[in-house]
Amino acid sequence: MEEINYEKKGIVFNMQRFSVRDGAGIRTVVFLKGCPLKCKWCSNPESQTLKPMLLYSVSTCIHCGRCIATCRQGALSPDNPTFVDRTKCIACGECTAVCPTGALTIKGKYMTVGEVIKELKKDESAYRRSNGGITISGGEGLTQHEFVTELLKACHAQGWTTAFETTGFAQPEIIEAVIPHVDQVLLDIKCIDADKHEKNCGVRNDLILQNARRISEISNTIVRVPVIPGFNYSEEDIRKIVEFTKTLHNVKAIHLLPYHALGSNKYALLGREYEMETLENMRKEEVADLEKIVLDAGFECKVGG
Repeated sequence: MEEINYEKKGIVFNMQRFSVRDGAGIRTVVFLKGCPLKCKWCSNPESQTLKPMLLYSVSTCIHCGRCIATCRQGALSPDNPTFVDRTKCIACGECTAVCPTGALTIKGKYMTVGEVIKELKKDESAYRRSNGGITISGGEGLTQHEFVTELLKACHAQGWTTAFETTGFAQPEIIEAVIPHVDQVLLDIKCIDADKHEKNCGVRNDLILQNARRISEISNTIVRVPVIPGFNYSEEDIRKIVEFTKTLHNVKAIHLLPYHALGSNKYALLGREYEMETLENMRKEEVADLEKIVLDAGFECKVGG
């Protein structure tokens, strides 16, 4: 049996139990912090930094001042535009311990592989009954590739199937280390145009497209496309993604994910503005023509993930 480092630590910010949307069967989704992309529509902005972060809910705060008196970094003050001075905050969590309403919370917890496996075992019977398993999401798990590799190996040692939601943005040697331990890859392909990708996601997509070919050679792959008005919501963009997908291996399905504003409230908790504020949630019917393009190309198509 392959040696597994159960003491390897990573930063987890959520575990979503009983998911049926992120791979086959009933799954637990492990959300990891850290992402090199900065997509304007990101529904998990708290995942973008590779460290724990303090979230502040102004609507929940009763302004009792206990947190201000507790903070030894001087990071909390009503004089700060967003209450939290994030240049000073070290996310120690001391303020959250004295907050009586839960207005202050920490997102991101250091956990060992062994600790994560212990949590996942709580739903082991559901995985076995449904042919489900574990899905790694984020953020971008490749940012914590050493931790992810050990976690995937540990999941396989338990007999659980593994799925991995990824942008594919990492150095090729990281792909070679991680993907062989993944049973199914859910690979984001947002657009083919590199300049447009950089403008809306913060990085060019050359490396992503290069890695997509290798990922599809190693593991069963589903291409997932977030459909965003003003970015890739056009027949031309989807046709380009479909044509690119035809060059990949082991890809039978393309999923279209219509834009939604879930997670937009998190930006205020982080003291940030949400750039897509004026967009409305898309309906499935609005991508019917795009779905037809995918189906006509011979791929299976699921709308909504």
